[in-house]
Amino acid sequence: MNTAKKTRVRTVPVTPLLKIFKKTKEDHSKTEEMFHLLGWGNLPAELKLAVKDDVKAYYDELHGRYSTNCAYVQRRRESVDFWVKSFIDGICSLETALESVSITKL
Repeated sequence: MNTAKKTRVRTVPVTPLLKIFKKTKEDHSKTEEMFHLLGWGNLPAELKLAVKDDVKAYYDELHGRYSTNCAYVQRRRESVDFWVKSFIDGICSLETALESVSITKL
């Protein structure tokens, strides 16, 4: 005689909002992984936010999603790398690094 109680498994309906949250969480973890691979895991949140798009582009390019030979992109990467490393090495302040890597919106 089976006396085990049957339990119903409640499934949460997948809504568009949950999909967005899941995608955002995945993107954030990939970006954080790339920050750690670059050795930039301990950067302040403000600086991480300023270079987040650049780091995402590094991640995408390393995973073969695209490749660019554009001189402007290369200069931007060199600039971001220079200012982040300068901040890490204590050569410049956080404010200077933020000002230098910030992109002016048109």
